[in-house]
Amino acid sequence: MATIVPFTALRPQAQYAKQVASQPYDVLNSKEAKEAARGNPNSFLHITKAEIDLPEDTDVHDKAVYEKAKDNLHAFIQREVLFRENKSCYYIYQLVMNDISQTGLVCASSVDDYENNIIKKHEFTRPEKEQDRINHISTTGAQTGNVFLAYKNVAELDALIEKWQTDKKPVYDFVAEDGISHTIWVINDDKTIAATTQAFAEKVESTYIADGHHRAASAAKVRLTAAGDSEGANYFLTTLFPASQLRILDYNRVVKDLNGLSKETFLQRVAESFAVETSGSAFAPQQLHDFGMYIDKRWYKLTAKPGTYTADPIGVLDVTILQNNLLDPVLDIKDQRTDKRIDFVGGIRGLAELEKRVNSGEMQVAFSLYPVSIQQLFDIADSGNVMPPKSTWFEPKLRDGLLTHLID
Repeated sequence: MATIVPFTALRPQAQYAKQVASQPYDVLNSKEAKEAARGNPNSFLHITKAEIDLPEDTDVHDKAVYEKAKDNLHAFIQREVLFRENKSCYYIYQLVMNDISQTGLVCASSVDDYENNIIKKHEFTRPEKEQDRINHISTTGAQTGNVFLAYKNVAELDALIEKWQTDKKPVYDFVAEDGISHTIWVINDDKTIAATTQAFAEKVESTYIADGHHRAASAAKVRLTAAGDSEGANYFLTTLFPASQLRILDYNRVVKDLNGLSKETFLQRVAESFAVETSGSAFAPQQLHDFGMYIDKRWYKLTAKPGTYTADPIGVLDVTILQNNLLDPVLDIKDQRTDKRIDFVGGIRGLAELEKRVNSGEMQVAFSLYPVSIQQLFDIADSGNVMPPKSTWFEPKLRDGLLTHLID
């Protein structure tokens, strides 16, 4: 069964919460982070992307970046922008984006559960990305990135969280610049804390990583280092959401070239495995096994032909179908994790972003995909398999800085 514990969060004073809250470190590059933090000395990006406070030619993996992150974290505490909770608590985090509302429980999850596959994974991780977070956690002594976990709904937990939200006032409640609202409550009552811990221990067999595989893997590996000697390193920062509230968006692809093929030959090769139709407008797939393709300022609808995929949990995924029938045999992209010719665009950016990337000449072809379902994610994780890279995109995203887990 799943093990969670309350923790003493490092968090902002209420008047600074909106200034501190920042987009996750891994959705912004250094240039974007510097622009986002411009004029805001309280942005948590000064800690998660500390290279923005160093010379522009600084390597983002240089030791100086992690030392700067540590210095900035201490400065935030000294300036009393951040403070540490006086007892171990759980936290409720509600995000609202347009018609999507999701409410999660922020807690510390067990590294042992991660290693024993009670916390289930569905993606491979990349060593260089792991090492970046290992260095960041080890140097700062803080887990600043939240791991987004899902669990199968439990009525008792829903009731506990809803009652607390109804009875208590939030400590933070603001709308960020992108229009997403963020509201956080502190569960500091010992009886409610105990009831929450017990409900998870009795009712939740497994949790599933929705977003944050690298953060979770890094937290586990930090425990094996000198920085992992403290009790806090046995746990890592997570927010758990009931499956019924989650929505996965499409995760689309753009490719730099046609592998030496002319457009005409490329379309002929695509037609071997897909029914190809022209589309008068940007095409967003409305069902599994349909794809949109944008090339030379024209959209096409692609439909996978019968016999081009299998019915197993991995083979039936559209990301698998695209890889096995087009990206690999036609464009010679063998490994999407390492091939520099392919890039990925989260569905939150819309199909206009695909058109922009192709029209600029940076890319030659783009593909829009139908989103993976949460049940598909559970099925794959339960089967012990992993999805192809960049299969899922979750929105809205948790903000960094509102709740940090210190491991010292």
